[in-house]
Amino acid sequence: MSDPVPAAVPVPIAVLDDLRQESRELDRLVRELSPERWRTATPAPGWTVAHQIAHLAWTDAAALLAATDPDAFAAEVEKALGAPESFVDEGARAGAAAPPDALLARWREGRERLQHALRAAPPGARLPWYGPPMGVASMASARLMETWAHGQDIADALGAVRSPTARLRHVARIGVRTRDYAYGARGLTPPADAFRVELTAPDGTEVWVYGPEDAPQRVTGPALDFCLLVTQRAHRADLALRAEGPDADRWLDIAQAFAGPAGLGRPPKGSI
Repeated sequence: MSDPVPAAVPVPIAVLDDLRQESRELDRLVRELSPERWRTATPAPGWTVAHQIAHLAWTDAAALLAATDPDAFAAEVEKALGAPESFVDEGARAGAAAPPDALLARWREGRERLQHALRAAPPGARLPWYGPPMGVASMASARLMETWAHGQDIADALGAVRSPTARLRHVARIGVRTRDYAYGARGLTPPADAFRVELTAPDGTEVWVYGPEDAPQRVTGPALDFCLLVTQRAHRADLALRAEGPDADRWLDIAQAFAGPAGLGRPPKGSI
């Protein structure tokens, strides 16, 4: 294994290329499904495969609006604030009601339009969002994270096994950067000191590192397992992650890379 290397900040064009590739990989997983398989239940309660793709299409459309018409996006945020517990489910439910071919076409068109809009954004652009404004690279990374995470729900539902790729670097970076948010989402005070995070890349030859080398508390393990944890697609008990220090150990119980209320996550395997 090579020496650890700093986990670099994604370059906008590189992360946009990775987002496009992540979307295409998920597209290959669903494009030949029968209408019945589109109705397969996923691990997200009440969500089928169709709901998962509809959610991605809906969020891509919101991101496109944020990038091209901030005033119209602000109006959508007001609607969301009026129904904070239901607006995501409502968007997924409405999209999932469409025939699979129409839903797939909508997702494909929307994600390409978003690609063009983000690539055309001026340097240093800040895009409004449901949380703080984001730069282009951060927006693309967030879309990649969601595409990968919801793709995991679909893969689990279909019994498919996906091979992890270096694109997980973007997901891991978000997971590290949202450490304090995970505490705040639960009404907890974040630790004052940074942690060291060392993750073995999917190819097994590189280690992605975050945080000061001399940090007394750290998290180590496979990058795939860390990404599954912070997107709440697997329970900590089923992952090969190790924490050193009480605060780092607590973080692994509450980590989340996504905005919004703290989720319940997945139960341990064999518990249901």
